Amino acid sequence: MANAWSSSCSSASRCRKASRDASRVAHSRSALQRFQSTLTSNAPESIVSTSTPPREDTSGNGVVPTLPELVALRQAVAGRRPAQRGRFGVSGHALSPLRGRGMEYAESREYVAGDDARHIDWRLTARTGRAHTKLFQAERERLSLIVADTSPSLYFGTRVRFKSVQAARAGAVAAWAAVRDGDRIAALRGSQREAPIPPAAGPRGALRVLDALVRWYARPPEDDAGLGVALDHAQRLLRPGSRLVVLADPASIAALPAQRWPALAHHHEVIVLLLTDPLEVAPPKASLPFLGGSSVDMARDAHRIDVDLSVAAQRQAWRNEFGRPLEAALAQLPARGVRVQALSTQAESASWLPLLGRNRPLVA
Repeated sequence: MANAWSSSCSSASRCRKASRDASRVAHSRSALQRFQSTLTSNAPESIVSTSTPPREDTSGNGVVPTLPELVALRQAVAGRRPAQRGRFGVSGHALSPLRGRGMEYAESREYVAGDDARHIDWRLTARTGRAHTKLFQAERERLSLIVADTSPSLYFGTRVRFKSVQAARAGAVAAWAAVRDGDRIAALRGSQREAPIPPAAGPRGALRVLDALVRWYARPPEDDAGLGVALDHAQRLLRPGSRLVVLADPASIAALPAQRWPALAHHHEVIVLLLTDPLEVAPPKASLPFLGGSSVDMARDAHRIDVDLSVAAQRQAWRNEFGRPLEAALAQLPARGVRVQALSTQAESASWLPLLGRNRPLVA
């Protein structure tokens, strides 16, 4: 990032100053990633504020997700209509590309010997003068796969809850929506050692996923291999027509090549939820202290870093570090067929549900 700043400098002294500003903001990202280690479950209200609680159940301390709060989110999903219903009012089945005997009418074709006479399309037969038979869309269980980004930058928050907790809650909403829609539910993260949570239907399948979300988002996993590895795993597991819900930090999306999204969106329903915090999106014009350090032993190695966001250069560097990845994802992913929404730590965890289903807007 310092090189990008240097290209816009007009003098050596200004270059050195801009480089220092950019370095401070880049260092502050590392500080944000370790910020949760300075907090406990009794975090002060000024850090994890509950001054503007969402209307949903807000049990939990906002620092680590709890199983009861994720289970309680089932009620937030139950009050919303399913994403898709069959013609007979039965929800929860995806339409297979195979044509055959099923409940959903697909098309009509000319009658051939051996076709079931009960399926003759009498209207089309009368209109064309040639016998036609109806074909129906076969139904099958769809897979809903939740991909969890577990990058260290998610374990941080300044309003209501940590981004990691909001990710767990959004994942729980996706799991309960899958139960409502009759899908099998699975989940995975970027790891070379931990196997994905295998697909299972019903509340039992959802609870297995919820238990994994609680573990993954309690603290940064030591073996996190990145969102790219998680999507590699996902592509091997998905079948055409699946639903893919990605919980991610905008910086993790920015690190991925853009060309990997169109293929996913062509074969699957893809939703990307970008976890954000108000401090990242709209920082105050003030000097902010952060606790930095390269050692796991923060008490021994910690040192304070001050980022003065009243200085225009540092505000611009901050925007480059935190704002631009979010803006780029919101602008570019819909063009590649991906539905996307920024989900703030102070937003309702189920607010993204309108993205589910066919013919939905790509940006919420």
